[in-house]
Amino acid sequence: MPHPDFLLAADRHCVAHGARLTDTRRRVLELALAREGVVKAYDLLADLQTERGQVAPPTVYRALEFLVDQGLLHRVEALNGYIVCHHFDCPHESLLLVCEACGGVTELDGSPALVALRAAASEAGFAPRRDDVMLSGRCRECRA
Repeated sequence: MPHPDFLLAADRHCVAHGARLTDTRRRVLELALAREGVVKAYDLLADLQTERGQVAPPTVYRALEFLVDQGLLHRVEALNGYIVCHHFDCPHESLLLVCEACGGVTELDGSPALVALRAAASEAGFAPRRDDVMLSGRCRECRA
């Protein structure tokens, strides 16, 4: 069961940004929280269909897009999935560490490193399309 304080904070965060955490959006967030780690859209769709019967895929994709836009989830393109952002209320740019062995994802505040990376890219005449950066490798547990 997702922590009620997190959901209350998520709701307040949305309201403060002029958005609304609807019942479906809240439920998708709850289901993502319950899964831990990277969650796939079709897993969330299956969970919703188990609870509510027929649910169309665009319903889940729209909810996921909203949650990403609000900073409550991060899209992990390399794994074709999403992770919950547990510190959505503070401005940050994410550095996502993805373990190639177990698929685990760790999110760090990458703001200081990304400032330098963006400056170097700018000097080279390059404009990155996203602020989040992903590094792949092996986590501590998998290296042990």
